[in-house]
Amino acid sequence: MKALYHAHGHATGGRTGHAETDDGRLKIDLSTPKELGGDGGAGTNPEQLFALGYSACFLGAMKFVAMQEKVKLPETTTVKASIGIGPRDDGTGFGINAHLTITIPGMEHEAAKALVHQAEIVCPYAHATRGNIDNRFTVA
Repeated sequence: MKALYHAHGHATGGRTGHAETDDGRLKIDLSTPKELGGDGGAGTNPEQLFALGYSACFLGAMKFVAMQEKVKLPETTTVKASIGIGPRDDGTGFGINAHLTITIPGMEHEAAKALVHQAEIVCPYAHATRGNIDNRFTVA
């Protein structure tokens, strides 16, 4: 694969630290949720960032597929991502799962499912996680 773009960022302090992109466009404080033994502070966490990235990327893939098929996606189309984290069944570390819920107002359900299926093939997040985590896609 020939990369067309590279994103660069760094973190300090782990889940209770700070992260930012090298270009300074995004600067965030991190905190650990209470469910993971943290203080539930005001910062965000890697799972929230992954949820935002995955949902935005998947919607971009849907727009790409729609453009290829000459279908207009409504501006109100949404992708909501729920990212779960917990101990892996093998007891050797932690794992994540992803559930994306896609809403395409006004599109016939079967057509929406077909478009989502094609987006699963196109989306780099879906491709990177396929076979590695429990990925679920639901058309609302």
